[in-house]
Amino acid sequence: MTKLDTVEIATAEVDTAVADTTVVRNEKVTYWKETNKVGLNLSEVAFVNWSSGGNNSFSALFHGLFGRKYQKKLLNWNNTLVIKYGFNAQEGRELRKTEDNLEINSNFGYRRDSVSNFYYSAKFNFNTQLTYGYRYPNTESPISKFMAPGYAFLGVGTEYSDPNEDLTVYVSPVTQKSTFVLDQALANEGMFGVQRAIKDEEGNIIKEGERVRTEFGFLLSSGFSKQIFENIGLNNQLKLYSDYLNNFGNVDIDWELNLDLKVNEYVKANVGSHLRYDDDVKFKQDLDGDGKLETGGPRVQFKQLLGVGVVYSF
Repeated sequence: MTKLDTVEIATAEVDTAVADTTVVRNEKVTYWKETNKVGLNLSEVAFVNWSSGGNNSFSALFHGLFGRKYQKKLLNWNNTLVIKYGFNAQEGRELRKTEDNLEINSNFGYRRDSVSNFYYSAKFNFNTQLTYGYRYPNTESPISKFMAPGYAFLGVGTEYSDPNEDLTVYVSPVTQKSTFVLDQALANEGMFGVQRAIKDEEGNIIKEGERVRTEFGFLLSSGFSKQIFENIGLNNQLKLYSDYLNNFGNVDIDWELNLDLKVNEYVKANVGSHLRYDDDVKFKQDLDGDGKLETGGPRVQFKQLLGVGVVYSF
């Protein structure tokens, strides 16, 4: 027989696998959107030996807008805080307030499906002022204060949100309106619709005036924003309210219209108007020239604003 030699052959295993270098990043999903804007409008006029005459003056207006919006699937919850305060200083005259507003809004909405433009909605609105208000030049007797008045609206209804335009229309058949006059002197006068104090024939107070008035009524409100041109934006807010129990059909109006003019990222201008009418807000002025303010009837309130200043968003 033929004998075969056995030969050992060394082999090496080659790893042909390619290393996976893919990095998986877990991104945090947030359903909150924040808005923070603060601004300051300034205007100043100074005269030195000016032949046409005039008084030195300085005006300032601070405004802030802070928003928190939660949006997830069928839920929408929008909250805003608005603060405005302005004053004017003029030579030979006391410092005068030109703007004073503190407002809180909260709107919760739920829709049945993702294609519906109608929300079941609940809304809360509160607004008041920060400091004393006067009928200038009389600064002895304030006509308004913090929480005198203060207004709170709380209601449920339905809201339509246009899918193509920044337009909302809210209808609430059940809205509670609370008016607060926490200054007893103003409450005794029956200011802003609260029950005035009961007095005897000599003018002595038998029963203090009520400091809170509650109403139930119908509220219709609408908001519309549109970029008219590249640097010009329009914002319109309208609110109509009527009380069921007290003279239904007598409508309280709150209408604000603003044009925002953008110069650059920080410098902006604003042209606006604000109209109000509330049958419960009585007008106070010195009717007979004796230096004392008498309470008259309701009047249309109107304010116009033109300002240029800086705005910072963060």
